[in-house]
Amino acid sequence: MTLKPETDRDGGAITDGGWPDQIHAVLKSYGVVQVPYVPDGGHARLIEQISADPDMRAISLTTEEEGIAVACGAWLGGQRSAMLMQSSGVGNCINMLSLVTSCRLPFLTLVTMRGEWGEFNPWQFAMGSKVQQVFEMMDIHCLRVTRADEVAETVSAAARMAYEGGTPVAVLLSQRLIGAKVFVK
Repeated sequence: MTLKPETDRDGGAITDGGWPDQIHAVLKSYGVVQVPYVPDGGHARLIEQISADPDMRAISLTTEEEGIAVACGAWLGGQRSAMLMQSSGVGNCINMLSLVTSCRLPFLTLVTMRGEWGEFNPWQFAMGSKVQQVFEMMDIHCLRVTRADEVAETVSAAARMAYEGGTPVAVLLSQRLIGAKVFVK
């Protein structure tokens, strides 16, 4: 079975795919160099763009909490980072998020949401419905994007908050924006 992001039940495109381009442009404009990620179909196009960009380094992780350590190390080494993950991985990060807030390190993460719009997998609902609450309990500010025309402005605001204001921020990319995932043969 193959995961096909950004498709409807019949395999047809439901988004124009332009929002990953917008995110890449914003991250580049803020001088983001390191981008830790756990492989995710919702971030696939963005990961490909970052991997092809000679000014950025995509860093594949085995688990989400490693990305927080990479982000902190990048900052201590004088570079900016932005972490990519799926909502189901947020629960893996709770303990490591205390490092971000305790050390007052700038932190930006872009989270593709599951357990929302058109979700077929019941395992995704538990974490998907609590992501914002988990981040807020860990003093991570959340911004949510539901439409492609909101992406650039929201990610730019989040980057400014993180890199210029020192506020840890999570941008939640709604399942309505990324499209409900389907598994096909």
